[in-house]
Amino acid sequence: MKRENLILLADAYKYAHHKFYYPGTTQIYSYLESRGGMFNETVFFGLQYFLKEYLQGPAFTQQDLDEADEFLHQVFGRDDVFDKSKFQYILDKYNGHLPIKIKAVAEGTAVPTGNVLMTIENTDPECYWLTNFLETLLMQVWYPCTVATLSSQIRKVVTQYYDETATDGAEAGIDFVLNDFGFRGVSSVESAKIGGAAHLLSFSGSDNLAGSGMAINYYDAVKVYGLSVPATEHSICTLLGREGELEIFKHVLRTFPTGTIACVSDSFNIFKACEEYWGTELRDEILNRKGTLVIRPDSGDPIMTLIKIFEILFNKFGFTVNAKGYKVLPPQLRVIQGDGVNYTEIQNMYKALKDNGISAENLVLGMGGALLQKVDRDTQKFALKCSSAVINGKEVAVEKSPTEMNAQGNITPSFKKSKGGRLKLVKINGIFKTVNQQDKMEFADELQTVFENGAIINSLTFEQVRANLNTN
Repeated sequence: MKRENLILLADAYKYAHHKFYYPGTTQIYSYLESRGGMFNETVFFGLQYFLKEYLQGPAFTQQDLDEADEFLHQVFGRDDVFDKSKFQYILDKYNGHLPIKIKAVAEGTAVPTGNVLMTIENTDPECYWLTNFLETLLMQVWYPCTVATLSSQIRKVVTQYYDETATDGAEAGIDFVLNDFGFRGVSSVESAKIGGAAHLLSFSGSDNLAGSGMAINYYDAVKVYGLSVPATEHSICTLLGREGELEIFKHVLRTFPTGTIACVSDSFNIFKACEEYWGTELRDEILNRKGTLVIRPDSGDPIMTLIKIFEILFNKFGFTVNAKGYKVLPPQLRVIQGDGVNYTEIQNMYKALKDNGISAENLVLGMGGALLQKVDRDTQKFALKCSSAVINGKEVAVEKSPTEMNAQGNITPSFKKSKGGRLKLVKINGIFKTVNQQDKMEFADELQTVFENGAIINSLTFEQVRANLNTN
């Protein structure tokens, strides 16, 4: 399959910048940061995918350049914007290998917002324009970073409620609490890949096969990390109509008489399904199974629905009270909530369970659009900005410091203020801090070279990335 044409993977306005940079400019040095947002830390992940997929080796060919030349002349309707010779220089001198150096914090690292995560600079003074030309593509690392951050933060919430309400030893099941149901809800297969892999840094439950494939193909994962179970959908459970739902449930149980299975049960009346079908007609069969039936509601108010379902299931199947004083269903039965699940609702659901004396271990989750699609670059406020340049042989610090008017009509400094100078990320007493390269010389730079002149350096395995997140 033909690789994407790198020369066309930039915002149109970038193609004039080689002329707009001040005469004598020979180097542009830029950095990536998460300036704030929904969470106070950001998990860095996904850069290696973009390096392998788009930048390593010869990043473009003569055919790509000729194609881009014709294309961009049509875009601008003039011949003095796109300068073919700029890319021809890279093709002739470096055989299409990009004269760029990228340093980054180790993937999987959770870094407090407001810190440098990555730097990029040109290694050939003729290619000063190339640094920020790559912004459009490299900025897309915001997506896997944001999904990885979201999954990590959800794991913290789940762990908290397990610590407070679950049976000792049940925490082993946390890996499968949050399941990625997001493949169908994303905008592209590529999003499914990189978002799905980001989720797998924190959880093992996933119906998104593309995520596991990405971890194997781009991070040399030694195994498939996204695991799943047999599960029904409405097209199965509604085949025989309302009157045939019980017969379908029987068929589901008998198709997989052992192991974990999940069955959507709200096709007609979730409460009747739990009370009369699962809880009466099929009760003994469920309790005698060597495995777990996971009942899935898929509509209604999540909290009110869940509390009612657990009330019915406790009444029909019984329960134990664990050492922390919370009710636990028999191990043959659990519930999965897969509708209306987002970060806030997860907190609300587990709080409601706790308030009603129900252990967190009774509930698992399926998260789709809110995990992989209802995020954007501003969720963690990502930005890539120039902070240093060399002009006529002199290095200068570059920064922006805008002001803005607030709702009260007062002019105040903007959160969009950028950093100036060449940067490094250090760890002082276990806390990350961004400083200028000439400062804090006694501390090692946490940013390591990952790409230089077309070659990937210090690549990580998926196992190493997961370990980095788990040791933060």
